[in-house]
Amino acid sequence: MAFSMVFIVSNIMLLFSSAFAKTASPPSLSPTPAPAPAPDYVNLTELLSVAGPFHTFLGYLESTKVIDTFQNQANNTEEGITIFVPKDSAFNAVKKTVLSNLTSDQLKQVILFHALPHFYSLAEFTSLSQTSSTPTFAGGDYTLNFTDDSGTVHISSGWSKTKVSSAVHATDPVAIYQVDKVLLPEAILGTNIPPAPAPAPTPDIAPAADSPTEHSADSKASSPSSTHDGSSSHKLISYGIWANLVLATFGVLVLF
Repeated sequence: MAFSMVFIVSNIMLLFSSAFAKTASPPSLSPTPAPAPAPDYVNLTELLSVAGPFHTFLGYLESTKVIDTFQNQANNTEEGITIFVPKDSAFNAVKKTVLSNLTSDQLKQVILFHALPHFYSLAEFTSLSQTSSTPTFAGGDYTLNFTDDSGTVHISSGWSKTKVSSAVHATDPVAIYQVDKVLLPEAILGTNIPPAPAPAPTPDIAPAADSPTEHSADSKASSPSSTHDGSSSHKLISYGIWANLVLATFGVLVLF
């Protein structure tokens, strides 16, 4: 009887321990997927410092604080950005008073005018060329017109007509393209666009000078005849003088 009680108690304790073990075991969890890596931060100042030379444009970006606007668009939006960057030589070609006479707000608008608030690859400019105008970061009436000529992208701002000469950086979300001229907007400079300079006149072609060889040949050809004529005239004069002397002497003798 005592053995039976011990057996029953041991079985009850075994059942409780088994139930406790099942309750205490942690539930199985599926592994959490790793977060997607954040896109690389694009430093526009570094890009423009290495490429170029774009020192003048970069200087305007920093002095007008437009670099902060472009940097935020490049790294904190899904649209990305497209920037058209003139080389230093393009700024040197602009009449100094054009930019120096602008107010600080106007100069800022000019720099904003050099970017589109969206990433565009070179292939996508074909679709832009089919629209009448494309808005820029400057907004309002600050638009650009694009044409695609057999893969070459041409840009017109009213005052400026240029083309994309090379791609400095073209990886989503940032596209930076080099242009040959500074983009000047009609919204600031007006519609009185100066005419394109007339081509330089073709210089008159002077007749070719006689070569020394020809002169020497002519001299050689003419020198014998002139020498001959001179000697003949000299001989005739000598004969005339002697003839007159002979006649005069003969006349004196006859008188005597």
